[in-house]
Amino acid sequence: MIYLNAYLNFMGKGGEAMKFYHSIFGGDLNAQTFGESGQAKNDAEKDLLIHGELKTKYFTFYASDGNEEHPVTFGNSVNMCLGGDEEEELTKYFTALSEGGKVNMPLAKQFWGDTYGQVTDKYGIHWMVNIAAKK
Repeated sequence: MIYLNAYLNFMGKGGEAMKFYHSIFGGDLNAQTFGESGQAKNDAEKDLLIHGELKTKYFTFYASDGNEEHPVTFGNSVNMCLGGDEEEELTKYFTALSEGGKVNMPLAKQFWGDTYGQVTDKYGIHWMVNIAAKK
């Protein structure tokens, strides 16, 4: 079996962000800090997220924090894309992700027939939501 999962990187907000996503998507959240793993090089790193995993009914993704040695630079080259035909659930996700963030493109019917929108959440992560048209 081969799979592809997104891996998000933060600069000091990884644990907080994963708790936020867990509150939206549910599932199982497992997280370990640099301190818990014995990998902290100083006190400033001990509470940073070395690895987090959010496993939901539909998908899994990972996250970690950068540090002084490995800083994180945010950009717009990566998007998390949620899709499917569960209109109510996907609309709920879109709304929750936009709280404290910015709706870049409201959910609306598109030329290809689906409902689609884009949001940047309060942690700077870009999300695309595509709700398949009813057949």
